[in-house]
Amino acid sequence: MLTYLALYSFFGIIAGLLAGLLGIGGGLVIVPILVYMFNLQSFPPEHIMHIALGTSLASIMFTSFSSAMSHHKHKAVNWDIVKKVTVGIIVGTWVGSFFAAKIPTYILQLIFSCFIFYVASKMIMSSKKTLGNKPLPKTLGMNIAGLGIGLISSLVGIGGGTISVPFMLYHSVEMRNAIATSAAIGMPIAISGCIGYFFNGSGAANLPEYCYGFIYLPALFAIVICSSLMAPFGAHLTHTLPVAKIKKCFAFLLLFVGVRMLISAIL
Repeated sequence: MLTYLALYSFFGIIAGLLAGLLGIGGGLVIVPILVYMFNLQSFPPEHIMHIALGTSLASIMFTSFSSAMSHHKHKAVNWDIVKKVTVGIIVGTWVGSFFAAKIPTYILQLIFSCFIFYVASKMIMSSKKTLGNKPLPKTLGMNIAGLGIGLISSLVGIGGGTISVPFMLYHSVEMRNAIATSAAIGMPIAISGCIGYFFNGSGAANLPEYCYGFIYLPALFAIVICSSLMAPFGAHLTHTLPVAKIKKCFAFLLLFVGVRMLISAIL
């Protein structure tokens, strides 16, 4: 177990550095790491993807709260947007976790692979984002948007930033505020998703030791502690390293990970 904890801590350091350096969501890095580690530990194949998604969302509870409070101190979070999407997000994330518990691992791998391809292609072909000129929807529209953000986020184990930021930019929210608000939106996504994966996995048979529902505690604690410590250092490196080039290299690495997961799902 100590060897695996050391590996989880090491990968937590990598995840924290990348999150701080590239501004990417933790789940995008953590889910493939967890899948790799769970295979290494010979977890039941039928549960690997479910536990990876549940553990990823549980870790995002801590990181999104820390990030949101930091942005709040700079008065960058639009809490009105957060309030308007929260109900939809909670429902969407819960529904997503319920369906994910019923979906075979290979289908979840296919979904995650497609999402990785989408994110990697956006990173490779990145261009300067321009603000849209459409106003934000009314409360019902915001809750429908939250439903979609929560549903997708729960199926791929992320905090929703890759979806919520473009949504807000399209609706005339400044980039600084969109990123800050996305961090706050990650909290209800992570909390609802974590609870959903816990309850929907509680009745699953043949779960590994230290698994509570679809949440694996040793990986959760090691990754949260190490990634939280290293994220500020990664953010500091953005001022000294060629981030744009590193981001494109990371995008190609994501494509490689996506292809491997796709092959694993098909075969």
